[in-house]
Formats: sequence, C-alpha cells, structure tokens
Amino acid sequence: MGFIMDGLDAESYDRNYQDSDLVRRILSYFRPQGHVMLLVSGMVLLSSLLDAALPILISHGIDVYASDRSLTSIAVIVTVVLLAGCLAWVFNFFRQAYTARAVGAVVLRLREDAFSATLARDMSFYDEYASGKVVSRVTSDTEDFATVVTLSLNLVSQIVLVAIVAAALFYISVSLALIAVSIAPVCFIVALAFRRIARVTTQKARRALASVNALVQETMSGISVAKSFRQERAIYGEFTTVNQRSYVVNLRQGLTFTAIFPLLNTIAGLGTVMIVYFGGMQAANHSVSPGSWFLFVSAIELFTVPLTGIASFWSQFQQGLGSAERVFALVDATPRVQQTGDEAVSAVRGEITFERVNFAYTPNEPVLTDFSLHIPAGQTVALVGHTGAGKSTLGKLVARFYEFQSGRILIDGRDIRSLDLIQYRRQLGVVPQLPFLFNGTVFDNIRYVRPDATDAQVEEAARRVGGGDWLEALPDGLQTEVGELGRGLSLGQRQLVALSRLMLQRPAILILDEATASVDPLTEEQIQEGLDEALADRSALVIAHRLSTVKRADRILVLDHGRIVEEGTHDELLARGGRYAQLYNTYFRHQSADYVPGSGFVAVAEGVAPDLTGEGVTI
Repeated sequence: MGFIMDGLDAESYDRNYQDSDLVRRILSYFRPQGHVMLLVSGMVLLSSLLDAALPILISHGIDVYASDRSLTSIAVIVTVVLLAGCLAWVFNFFRQAYTARAVGAVVLRLREDAFSATLARDMSFYDEYASGKVVSRVTSDTEDFATVVTLSLNLVSQIVLVAIVAAALFYISVSLALIAVSIAPVCFIVALAFRRIARVTTQKARRALASVNALVQETMSGISVAKSFRQERAIYGEFTTVNQRSYVVNLRQGLTFTAIFPLLNTIAGLGTVMIVYFGGMQAANHSVSPGSWFLFVSAIELFTVPLTGIASFWSQFQQGLGSAERVFALVDATPRVQQTGDEAVSAVRGEITFERVNFAYTPNEPVLTDFSLHIPAGQTVALVGHTGAGKSTLGKLVARFYEFQSGRILIDGRDIRSLDLIQYRRQLGVVPQLPFLFNGTVFDNIRYVRPDATDAQVEEAARRVGGGDWLEALPDGLQTEVGELGRGLSLGQRQLVALSRLMLQRPAILILDEATASVDPLTEEQIQEGLDEALADRSALVIAHRLSTVKRADRILVLDHGRIVEEGTHDELLARGGRYAQLYNTYFRHQSADYVPGSGFVAVAEGVAPDLTGEGVTI
C-alpha cells in the first residue's frame, strides 16, 4: 500500500518548528484578545470550582440526610445543588461564547496573514506548487488552528478541576486519594507515547486533503478541455486514487486518535474499581462516612475524565500544531524575488535596459545567457521567434515576476531591484495571451485597475477601443455579466475588455502577449485599433502573433534560445533575407494581403529566396 502514500511528501518550503516556537507564535496571535481571554480564564475558574463543588455538596447532603432526615435540610441541600449547577451552566456558557469570539478573531487574523502571504509569493512559487494545496492551507489549516486554542482552554479547566477534586479527596482519605492519584503517571506515559505518531499522521492527513483540493480545483478549471476530449472517466479515476489515499490517511489518523481514549479509559476504570472496592470496605468499617464514600465513587470520574483529557492533550494538540505548522510555513516562505531597496516610483519614462542578464526557471536549464538589450522610452518592440526562444521571459522579468540570477535590468537607469515594487507595477500594463476576467460585470473588470475611477471614465476607456462598437454586441453593455473566468464572453470580447482596462490604467510600460489569431476579422480590427492607441507614446514589449502588429512595431527582435539573432524594422529584416524572412514565409505570409493561396510563398523582397522548409519555426 506504499504507493497510496506517494505524493504526501512535504513541500520544499515546509519547515520543522519546535513545539515551543509554535506555541509562542500562537500566543502572539492571542495577545490582542488578552482582555477577552482574561474574562474567559475567570469563567473557566468559576465553572471548574462549581463543577468540583457539586459532588462535594451532594456528599455532604448524604451525610446530613443520614443524621437529620428533616425536609428542611433536604430542601436546603437540593436548592444549593441546583443553584450550583445553574451557575456552573451560566459560567460555562459565557466561557464558550467568549472563547468562540476570541478564537474567531484569531482565525480571522491568521487567515488574513496566510492570504497576504499567498499574494506576496512570486510567480515561480505558483509554477512549482499546486494552487489547490495553497488554498487548503489558507482555509482548512487555519480552521484547524482553532483546535489548539480550544484544547488549551479545556486543559486549564481540567487542571483546575483535578486540583480541586484531588485536594478534597486527600482531605477525606489519604489512602483512597493515593489510589486515585496513582493512575495519573500511567495515563501520562501512555498519552505521551502517542505524541510522535499523532504529529506524523496529522501532517499526512492535511497533505492528503490538500491533494484532493488541488485536483478538484484543477478539474473545475479545465472542465471544458476534459469534456472536449471525453476524459471524464480518466479524471474520475485519478480522483478516485487521490480520494482513496485521503481515506487511508484519514483512517490512520482516526485510529490513532481513537485508540488512545479506550486505553486511557481502561486505566481510569481500573482506578475506579480499586476505589469502589477499598472505599466500600472502609465505609463498611465506618472508617469513612457513606457520603465520603459516595464522593470518592462519583469524584473518581470527575478526576479521571479530566486526567485522561490532560494526558491525551499532547496527542490531540499535535493536530492543531500540525495545521499551524503548515500555515506558518506558508507565511514564512522566502520569496525568490528580492528587492534591495524601496525607492519611490512616482513616474516612469519607459527606458528599459538588460545588462548581461542570466536567467533560468530551473537550475541547469538557462533561458537567457549574458543577455543585453536597450529599449528607448516610447519604443514598441515586437518579439518573434520559435517556442521557448525567451519572448515571454523578457516580459516576465520586466514585470518582476521572476528573479534573474545575475546581471542587471534598469528602468530609466535605475536597477529594477531597488524600486518600490508596488509603485513600480502600477506603471506596468500587462495583458496575457488569454486575458483573465473576474466574476462580475464588464464594467467591474475594466474598473479593476482603478477602483476610484468614475463611471464616465470607465465608459470612456471602453469606447476608446474600436470606437466602442463592440459594446453594442453585449446583451447589457457594460453591465453584462462575464461569468466565471470570463466564460460568458468570447475570446475576442475578453481581449477587448482587457484592452479597455489598459486604457483606463494608462501605464508607462506595456507588456503584451498579443493574440488575435482565433478571432473574427471584425474583432481583430477592433483589437488592432485598441492596440494602436494603447501603444502610442509608450514603451512596449509585444510578443507578436499577427503580421499587422509586427509591421506596426518600431523595432523587431528575432529571438532564438535566449539570444537576439536579428533586429530591425519589418522592411529591413525582409530585405536581409535571414531568420525573420524565414518566419515571415512560414508563418506570417498567409496573413499578407499579397498572399495567394496555393502559391507556396509570397515574394517578400527582390533577391530573397524564401525558405519553404519551415524547420523549427513555431511562434
């Protein structure tokens, strides 16, 4: 069954914390709730006192009834017992209510910190780790974190109760009290023996749940692809495997935690048997009163139940600590993108310089090697080349999504690593090949980049793209619901929304993965008009897929395995008859107005022999 446990290893950013460090950090989250916890502690003390007082009062009542059977005495005792029971319930109610309030506030803060940590992680983090597993830490693990607090408060209550009952037992009979107390070391030894295995099984259970969450999220995100290729059965089979693994791990965890209680209860039961036997003999010999014997018989449960709870505390505590450890590991994960300063970025002209930059997504697989490039402010640079040439990488590095290993990237002559990252990214406009839209209306998605924008500004930005004609095709105009991930709109409409968002943002630098190959000619024309306005007087890196975009660029760079092999304008590169001419004839030529289907090629320049092989040319 070992294969079932595959995939439950710790993430590389996981850490091993000492229990003392975890507890200290947990307490730091409760510091703002100190006044509430002080009140809760008072409620714990009072409810414990009353819980311990009940059997003592009943014991005293039995002795009183044995000597004085008057109705008045019985009524007084019954009244006192009922009053003590009611007060114990009231104190316990307020204790639980204020505990829930404090724990809720702490979980709220911890979840905010965990979510903030996910936002702070750079893109390489999400390339390496499944988002569903990260979601599990933010949701499920923060919820289980509350277990630590609840157990801790219960522990305090149980310690107070045991201390009071033990003092009363020693006061009545030292010999019987020693019998009751003798089971304590045995319970603690048994419980502590479970400590290590409880921690391990808890961590495995949380990882198994994270795997289930990751698979479900991935399936929901790619459900259209799965249905297109009729892979429902394969996905269900994969889910069955992951779910079975989660079942086995959770079963082991359940057995671990349930095994300890019957064992502890058995030990406590042996103590009860000895108390009943020896106490009964002493009561028969009148060494103790009937009421005192009753107190021992009833108090042994009050003593052993909290005692087993205290003894099993560390085993249960591991579940909460295991979850806290996973959350803190996420919060403490070291970002790979490291800023050396936080220089203010009030405005950006858009001059971009790469100085001998080396970059690799994974070790020993370089993408850029000793790469240098200068882009003057306001220039539009089109990037073309085969898949894996490094086109998208340049945009990601300028956006500071990834950390380069050596060299420098300068923005307006300043090292990109010295800039205030939040302020710098406000100067960037990034449009991916498949624009992401949030659930809501078209209006909401356009205003996303500037929440303070007025309705008029949002509408103006939308109408600057393609003259606003595209809005007429939407059922409710700007108030049209886009649906989850924008599925309510066509790909072209999503790109128009993304361009409108760009118009509202008015960034200094554009990073555009331009993709219009899958849209109709009218939408393409609308997108192109939006691009013309968006690119005007701005620095831009455009990963070009269309001839119209390439021809409009001020400068074209042909990349090959992270190197610039050609650069120039469209006409200059065609006349040169090199790599760009090959790309043109194998990819761009069918987009040209001069292209004649079936002719095999278009004459791009006099004396240029077009390459008809198409080897290795994929853009």
